[in-house]
Amino acid sequence: MVRIRVGYAGGTSTDPTYYNLGGHTETVQVDYDPTKISYDELLNVFWNSHDPTAFVFSRQYQSIIFVHNEEQQRLALQSKQQEEAKLGAKITTEIIPYTAFYPAEGWHQKYYLRQIPDLMADFKAMYPDAGNFIDSTAAARINGYIGGYGSADTLQKELASYGLSPTGNKALLEYASAVPGICSVP
Repeated sequence: MVRIRVGYAGGTSTDPTYYNLGGHTETVQVDYDPTKISYDELLNVFWNSHDPTAFVFSRQYQSIIFVHNEEQQRLALQSKQQEEAKLGAKITTEIIPYTAFYPAEGWHQKYYLRQIPDLMADFKAMYPDAGNFIDSTAAARINGYIGGYGSADTLQKELASYGLSPTGNKALLEYASAVPGICSVP
């Protein structure tokens, strides 16, 4: 992943907030490098990261894929049909055109990373501007590892590229090694 931001999409109001969604859904915006991971692989991660058959009582939590073009729509619909066949159940996920994305408030961004003071000290020094922190590829990757995604081997290979202090490196390695279920997601 190049970067991931949390926010709101799919509604009718401009500049929604957590307390005033205006018909938007809480969502994740993913910027990715298609030479490293394909759209199909992203769809597989999406389907495997939640129960797409669950009834959702609120638009705020609806499972939605926002597509940017006809090819993404075709692939998303195809993958939805495959998932329904695999699960033997109707999927409630919507597939709709992307119109706009509104970043969530700062306290929602990089949630797992924000829970580790030694790492946040490094990131605040590297990115005094909150927007640059939110857009940081390193912050997105580290947040993913802390959340239980990625492999220990890949983390070791990438560690030097994050620009962390020795204290930050130690905190990341200690925390990531304690996270149950680190998986092999690219």
